[in-house]
Amino acid sequence: MGQFSELPAELQSVDIIVAGGGTAGCIVASRLADADPSLSILVIEAGPNGAGNPAVDYPAFFLSNVGPGTTTAAFYKGNKSKHTGNRDIIVPTGSVLGGGSAVNMMMYSRAQRSDWDSWQTAGWSANEILPFLKKLETYHGPGLLDTHGSDGPIQVSTGTFCGRKSQDDFVSAMNKIGWPEIEDLGSLDACNGVQRAVRFISPDGKRQDTASRYLRPRLQDGLHPNLHVIIKSQVVRVLIEDGKATGVVYKPESAPERTVKARKTVVLSCGAFGTPTVLERSGVGDPDVLGRAGIPIVADIPGVGHEYEDHHLIVYPYKSSLAPEETMDGILTGALNAEELVKTNDRILGWNAQDVTCKLRPTDEDVASLGPVFQEVWNKEFRDNPNRPLMMMSLVNCFPGDPTGIPPGQYFGISSFTVYPFARGHVHITGPKLTDPLDFETGFFSDEKCIDLLKHRWAYKKQREVARRMDVFRGELVSHHPPFPEWSKAACVSTNTPLDNVQDIEYSAEDDAIIDNWARENVGSAWHSLGTCKLGPVDQYGVVDQNLSVHGVKNLKLADLSIVPKTVAANTNNTALVIGEKAADIIIKELGLGKS
Repeated sequence: MGQFSELPAELQSVDIIVAGGGTAGCIVASRLADADPSLSILVIEAGPNGAGNPAVDYPAFFLSNVGPGTTTAAFYKGNKSKHTGNRDIIVPTGSVLGGGSAVNMMMYSRAQRSDWDSWQTAGWSANEILPFLKKLETYHGPGLLDTHGSDGPIQVSTGTFCGRKSQDDFVSAMNKIGWPEIEDLGSLDACNGVQRAVRFISPDGKRQDTASRYLRPRLQDGLHPNLHVIIKSQVVRVLIEDGKATGVVYKPESAPERTVKARKTVVLSCGAFGTPTVLERSGVGDPDVLGRAGIPIVADIPGVGHEYEDHHLIVYPYKSSLAPEETMDGILTGALNAEELVKTNDRILGWNAQDVTCKLRPTDEDVASLGPVFQEVWNKEFRDNPNRPLMMMSLVNCFPGDPTGIPPGQYFGISSFTVYPFARGHVHITGPKLTDPLDFETGFFSDEKCIDLLKHRWAYKKQREVARRMDVFRGELVSHHPPFPEWSKAACVSTNTPLDNVQDIEYSAEDDAIIDNWARENVGSAWHSLGTCKLGPVDQYGVVDQNLSVHGVKNLKLADLSIVPKTVAANTNNTALVIGEKAADIIIKELGLGKS
């Protein structure tokens, strides 16, 4: 039992291999170990163990996970595209035990009822998924416990700190625009309003990642002697013999490739980037892709890597009148001593600087302003389903990015990401080796009718109107907003006092074009990559069936966000947690291990 950087030579085969120790993988291994402690289970994780790393342990340091010198994240560079200003869009993912749950922003956000139901897959409707939503959490937030859990391993609370002044200010500004405060946006049915945020942070201020809440306790309790974890080891391919997965080949960080066999099942849980590329190196995928990469075909499944999705994010900063103790700017700039904060267990450590969350829909007037093409799409996809938002928005109590070169001061930001993108990308290998570059298209803003771009035009205008109605607003940080000319009614402002008698800005056609161009040049990833190995039939580009079995390959399961067939209107951590719980339940039943 235990954690290794190099697997003992005598451990050449196990019952279950969980290839990928991310958000879902940690859950699958832990639940299987509970169901039968005699079952030998091996988790193979590419990244390190994050325990003891302040960026993982303390919520307030979460942005360090994507900063210089990080050891907990991997970065994928998309191909240049005319749709995004010929930029290389970089998409970060967790590369540490616990995966995204160990490095993310910890926002508690659930998919909508219509999201789950849209999958149209037996076992995955909202009503069928609700028991797993409840099973994973101990919920300390607002709302009814009939839709929330009370005894799960993941604590959900407000944490130990809240920027109450800006939170109240933001909610008030939302009300002025016409969006109400909603008690619980995680109820599956609530939509089109603002909620005071709860987070994947315990009441005593600890991050709730699956390594610390599921896996690590079982490695330390002495009750799971056959649960093993190897870190800093990257899965190369799955061994498939006579149509059956029999093990994996993996590459330790400082050693040659090694093979380990699985007597029962291989569970591939390497994420939206890792899972399709491991499958392709294993000979599972589109014959054209495999042929170009020089990989022999084992299973013809064209959907592998086929439809990459992500939420399209832009964050806008504003100058504020907030006091230093009301923002996280001091931590990000180094003005506050991080070691001293840890030494004194300052309550700000249990904060992610995000105290509100929103799921928003446009008014009829807003829709009409975006033109007849958008109106047609809205009528077809959204109008008659009030459960579907168009945008999610959050207040961030700091400058929302690298503060280098930013004038000293206290800032707030508004993050806006549009959900249900119409554009699609792809993730494919170009050769058989781990070091071969990926062919990665984000697909951002590439939809033919430019609906995704129009959504961001609307999102920019709305988030700005919220900011301008906040008492702490002191102007836009001009360098991080569209470059409107000085004579435009949309020009950025600077003020020493709150704005009076605020009226909506009038944008000209030229202003709209400036917003669109700015969006193309600044849109980025929300870290919500998914959909590259979808749940569904092969002829609809599906890769796994309703039981998460890879089509045409026995004893091979997928369990991560790659299986999501249609994206969700939520930060995706909760969906990954549910997939882990559901996958574990499926495997436990198939192995006849009794009640899950």
